[in-house]
Amino acid sequence: MFSSGQLVFALFFVLAFTTIIILMYRKDAKGHKIHYSGAYKILIGFILAIIALFLIKVFAH
Repeated sequence: MFSSGQLVFALFFVLAFTTIIILMYRKDAKGHKIHYSGAYKILIGFILAIIALFLIKVFAH
């Protein structure tokens, strides 16, 4: 289905991409703690809003 060259390229690409993503995340991790320290509050707000919409839908009838 795939040639050996395509499989080698795919393997190299996946390994290189994964390595670069991990390195960049480690580099940015310090900034994430500073700039996104209150992000969990927004996540909780979204979850509560979705639950409220679901409850309105269920109990409105």
